[in-house]
Amino acid sequence: MQFIAGNYDVIVIGAGHAGVEAALAAARMGQRTLLATLSMDNIALMPCNPSVGGPAKGHLVREVDALGGEMGINADKTCIQFRMLNTGKGPAVHALRAQADKKLYQFTMKETCENTENLDVKQILITDLLLEDVPTQKEVADATSHTSVACGPNKRVKGVVVETGEVYLAPAIVMATGTYLKGRIIIGEHTYSGGPNGQRPAMHFSDSLAAAGVRLMRFKTGTPARVDARTLDYDKMQLQPGDDEARNFSFLSDVTTREQVPCYLTYTNEATHKILRDNMDRAPMANGIIEGVGPRYCPSIETKILRFPDKDRHQLFLEPEGLHTNEVYVQGMSTSMPMDVQLAFLHTIPGLEHCHVMRAGYAIEYDCIDPTQLKPSLEFKAIRGFFSAGQANGTSGYEEAAAQGLIAGINAALFLKGEDPVVLRRSDAYIGVLIDDLVTKGTHEPYRMMTSRAEYRLLLRQDNADMRLTPIGRRIGLVTDERWDRFLTKKAAIDDALKLLHDTLLTPSTAQNAALEEAGIAPIHSATTAYDLLKRTEVTYDSLRTALPDLPALAKEVRDQVEIQSRYEGYIKKQMEQVAHMEKLEAKRLPDTIDYNTVPSLRDEAREKLASIRPESLGQASRISGVSPADVSVLMVWLEQQRRLRESAGKKQEVRV
Repeated sequence: MQFIAGNYDVIVIGAGHAGVEAALAAARMGQRTLLATLSMDNIALMPCNPSVGGPAKGHLVREVDALGGEMGINADKTCIQFRMLNTGKGPAVHALRAQADKKLYQFTMKETCENTENLDVKQILITDLLLEDVPTQKEVADATSHTSVACGPNKRVKGVVVETGEVYLAPAIVMATGTYLKGRIIIGEHTYSGGPNGQRPAMHFSDSLAAAGVRLMRFKTGTPARVDARTLDYDKMQLQPGDDEARNFSFLSDVTTREQVPCYLTYTNEATHKILRDNMDRAPMANGIIEGVGPRYCPSIETKILRFPDKDRHQLFLEPEGLHTNEVYVQGMSTSMPMDVQLAFLHTIPGLEHCHVMRAGYAIEYDCIDPTQLKPSLEFKAIRGFFSAGQANGTSGYEEAAAQGLIAGINAALFLKGEDPVVLRRSDAYIGVLIDDLVTKGTHEPYRMMTSRAEYRLLLRQDNADMRLTPIGRRIGLVTDERWDRFLTKKAAIDDALKLLHDTLLTPSTAQNAALEEAGIAPIHSATTAYDLLKRTEVTYDSLRTALPDLPALAKEVRDQVEIQSRYEGYIKKQMEQVAHMEKLEAKRLPDTIDYNTVPSLRDEAREKLASIRPESLGQASRISGVSPADVSVLMVWLEQQRRLRESAGKKQEVRV
């Protein structure tokens, strides 16, 4: 007889970056939530690099924050260096990156979870998923003699079983298992079952998923060695300090000063590469020990040597892991080479000639799911109430995980309330791009978010994440009154400033041009507005205020928005037109009832892909690999024919009545 240990609304399996966001979101939306973790000391663990943000990833953190998530707030409390990257480029690719104090980040998030209302945190290992059968829509229709042939899921979640035998019940479950499913650690010829950083693996839950019909994949990721800071010669490296200006991820944070701990740059060299080449036969990736697919965009050092034989050096970034540890992370040197090889090549690097290794680099293989089994809400198509997020969906990175976890937690709560899920479009957020890529295209390697994946990136800047997403967070109940008041105040200030600039007319008088030249602005030769003058690349709002003292002082966050919106108005307008065109395709919904074998003129590959993915709109269908523009046109014509047939049938019915 099973012992029912607890009843919940939502159970979140795993307390990494996806799990904590999912659990906090569900609990804050009023659902009694259980957050299950292998170890209470692993909550929000950073098993890889000690950083948050970076190109595209910083955008995700800001978006999570704007929706009411926790990652940005926690990073601002616990990070020890902030730098804005890509400042030499346009604002679309500016990206905030922070160095985290790993343990402080971890335990601060743990404290948040433990003190959140409606949220229970338990150290348990879940082994099995409990499901129950439900009649499909087709079966219901047949039983009531209706003509509908809808094909809904015939299973739904019921709860989970723990290794010690107790059962926890819930009608909604979020899987956020990270890299723990059948985890295998690989260091040279040495392998053993384990999770990251020597943690326990979850060896049985994969079997439960497979029994439920879930398609699994096998991926691999890895980390570099951690070296002792006391054994490094920083004089041989290039200093990488934090920014002088205080920066934050969260739109709520008011941190103005923090201890900025420096990082350092160094490089590999020919001696490093020779050791790696000479020992390549011992590399697990080359001798068949590693079976999983590794990340393309964060390759191991041995992969770099093979993939880029013409490069005479590779950059390494030395990152301190915290204020109270000597561990330093050697970013750029992920490896699973044997330990003697690791020591040999590390000692060839300037500044690391006498380094002591505190933790060896390693690779980890793990099970994850094929994400095309998910709806855009991150719910499984075939199992009602079952959601998945994070590295379990084939992604890499803390930020990608947190973004998915937040959406999965939100939609689990909305599912229980009987409300429509939150599905962010590609034009709404990087989160929308991330999830759409996963559920529409799938992934054959650990997926990493990059700015190049977003076709509307000028609209999806990190600086305007609050303007884009805070209203959505408010609608679903995650945005607090404090955040909402700040948002409204900022939005009003931006709107007022833009209106004033539009209304401020300048004429080419002698006095006016003299004031402009005094402010370092070229004179004007015809009447113009202050708004149009601000479009000039050399003009800033502050220089404009020097020439036009009646303009009010603006907070930096408001000033930045005003300058960007005026300077890039033409480009923004063009992207908005592209969005409007795509939205026409997104608005054409594809019923889940379609039998693609009955749609004439579709190519066989398109039929197969469409039947497998079952896109929700023509827009989503157009992004499926293997579905051509011609196939989309065929679907569009077919949908219109079906609409006319329905209208005709309806009119005939009216005549008979």
